[in-house]
Amino acid sequence: MASQIQWINALSTRASLEAAVKEVVTRIQQSLSAPPELGIVFISSAYASDYSRLVPLLIEELPLPVLIGCGGAGIIGMNEPTQVLEVEGNPALSLSVAHLPEVTVQPFHLLEEDLPDLDSPPDAWVNVVGISPEAQPQFILLCDPFSAKINDLIAGLDFAYPGSVKVGGLASATAMGIHQSALFYYTQGMALTDSLRTEGTIGVALSGKIVLETIVAQGCRPIGSVYQIAQGEKNIVIELAQANNLQANSRPPLTVLQELIQNLSESDRQLAQHSLFVGIVRDEFKLELGQGDFLIRNLLGVDPRLGAIAIGDTVRPGQRLQFHLRDAKTSAEDLRLLLQRYQQEKGSSGSAVGALMFSCLGRGEGLYGKPNFDSNLFRYYLKDIQLGGFFCNGEIGPVGDRTFLHGYTSAFGILRQP
Repeated sequence: MASQIQWINALSTRASLEAAVKEVVTRIQQSLSAPPELGIVFISSAYASDYSRLVPLLIEELPLPVLIGCGGAGIIGMNEPTQVLEVEGNPALSLSVAHLPEVTVQPFHLLEEDLPDLDSPPDAWVNVVGISPEAQPQFILLCDPFSAKINDLIAGLDFAYPGSVKVGGLASATAMGIHQSALFYYTQGMALTDSLRTEGTIGVALSGKIVLETIVAQGCRPIGSVYQIAQGEKNIVIELAQANNLQANSRPPLTVLQELIQNLSESDRQLAQHSLFVGIVRDEFKLELGQGDFLIRNLLGVDPRLGAIAIGDTVRPGQRLQFHLRDAKTSAEDLRLLLQRYQQEKGSSGSAVGALMFSCLGRGEGLYGKPNFDSNLFRYYLKDIQLGGFFCNGEIGPVGDRTFLHGYTSAFGILRQP
C-alpha cells in the first residue's frame, strides 16, 4: 500500500538568517517522518543582503532533491502547527517540505529567450518544460515580474497543457535598494552557488498521484449594468452599448461611467475614486452572470477628449464588461463564499494535504485593517491544512478554463492525494 503524502510548513521570524533556517528545519524534521522530495521557500526582503546564502544554508541542514522559492515583501506560514501568520515588512522565512510518494517532481527554470513564439505548436512548449501532457502535470510557478513574459508563458502552458492547473505568483520586494527579484532554484547535484536567480520563471510540474485545485478570490462586486464593447482596440475601449444589443446607440465608456457614478451611494462614490475596476466576462455563452464569471482588470486611465478608457487587458468588440468596486467587506465576502463552496464540495479537509497562498501586496492588513485575515479565513473553512505563501506583485490562477495573471487577488493552490 502506498504511503501518504506529507506536507509540512514552518515559519520563522528570527532576525538572523542562520537562526531562521535552523528553526524551520528543526520543526519540519520533528514532523516529517519520510524523506522529502520537494521544498518551497519564501523569504522576506528584510534578508535581502543574505539571499545568496539561503539555499546553501537550507541544503546543509535539510538535503532536498528539489527546492524552489522566491523573495517577497510579505511572507505567510505556520508559526505553530495550528497558527498561521502573515508577516508584512518584517523578517520572515517560510518553508514547505513535501514527501510525495508516486509523484514525479519536474523542476524547471525558463528565461524569456527560452519561450517559444506564441504561433509555435504545443510540442515546442513541451520540449522547453520537459514533461509530457500525457502525464497530466500540475504547475506551481514563481516569476520575476520584470523579465518573464508572463502572459506569453501562461498562454503557452494553457495551449500545451490544456487540462493542467497553473497557480503561483510574481516575486516582490519593498526594501530600499532592491531592484531585482530573487528566485531560488536548486536540484540535486547542481552547484549551490548557482541557486540564486534574478530572471525568468522557476517552477515545478507535479504529476502522478496528486491533485492541485485552486481558489481564486478577486474580491470585487459589480455595479451598474452589463455592457458590450461596440468599438475597441488593443486595451482601449472606445464605445459601449447595452449588452446583447450592439445595434443600439453606443456611447463613450467615460460617459457611461460618469452616469453610473452619479447614481451610486455617497460611500460608493468615494470608493470609486480609488477602487474602481473593470470586469470582463470570460464565458460569452453564459447568460446568467454571477461571482467568478468576471476577470477583474485595472482601469488604467481615461481620455476625456474621446471619452475612451484604457484597461489592463486586450479587448475586442462583442465582449461584455461590467464596472466593479473593491473594498475590505466585499473582498472578505468573496473569499468566504468561495471557501464555503469549496468546503461543501470537498469537505473541511478531506484528502487535502497542504496549500500555498499567493496574495496581492494590496491585500493583507492594509486592506482589512487587521493581520492574517485571508489565511485565517482559509484555515477556518479548511482545517488542519498547513499553509505557506507570500505577498506577490501579481497572482497566477485560473478563471474558468483559462489561466490569468491577476492583481489584488488571493489565489490558493490546494494539494490533495487522490
